[in-house]
Amino acid sequence: MKMVIAALALAVLMIFAIAGSSYGSYTVTHLNTTVTLNKNTSAQVTEVLTVFVSNSSVNQYETNRIALNLTLSTWQGFIGPMLVQHIINPKSGVYNFKYLPGPLVPQYNGGVAKLIMSYDVNNVTSVKQTAPREFVYSFSRNVFNFEHATSGEVLPSNTTLTIILPSGSQVSAIYPIPDAPVANFTNGYSNTTQFSWFDGEPLSKFTLVFIMRESLTAEVTGFFTGAYNALGIFSYIIIAAIIAGLIAYAYAKSR
Repeated sequence: MKMVIAALALAVLMIFAIAGSSYGSYTVTHLNTTVTLNKNTSAQVTEVLTVFVSNSSVNQYETNRIALNLTLSTWQGFIGPMLVQHIINPKSGVYNFKYLPGPLVPQYNGGVAKLIMSYDVNNVTSVKQTAPREFVYSFSRNVFNFEHATSGEVLPSNTTLTIILPSGSQVSAIYPIPDAPVANFTNGYSNTTQFSWFDGEPLSKFTLVFIMRESLTAEVTGFFTGAYNALGIFSYIIIAAIIAGLIAYAYAKSR
């Protein structure tokens, strides 16, 4: 009787062992979320998840990587909740979404792969004009989709958030203080447009405000571009008529 029980127990263990090996074993070791802000309040987002794949799951990963019919939700079932867009617009979602599971780099007892997501998001910032050719942009903390703790939303373990401002931006407010780069003692973040925060940083009161100033040339170019977009070829006719009127007025005045 004892031998029968022992045989049954061994069979059950073997079944569990076989069942366990049939499922993937993936561990996310790092997440890097990079947000590149645009002047039109949208942003391009690139997220790179570094994943360790155990020996028992190497073949499964390679098979999944070359499959053409796997959706993001299917991959989320393999990888876990970290494989999700961490910058979202609750009202309109994301667009231009691309997902690329990278090649597996062999390591001891498995391998490492990088999973890359890229997408665009609208209304990541808001903007208001405060003076001629001066615009103030404010980052919307509502776009964050990271994990929640008792104190509010925070960056998870082994996570880096990087925000890149448009060229020529001047930071006027930032919180929490970035982990990189370190602020210059005298000039603060003058001439700095890339900032990074590491795991554990609180996001519930995240603040990022920056100023952009347009040159007079850019303002004039923007005016004519806007006029052309609104009126088409008629904008040139109107402008030509105005110039002709000014010339005629100057000529009449001189006589």
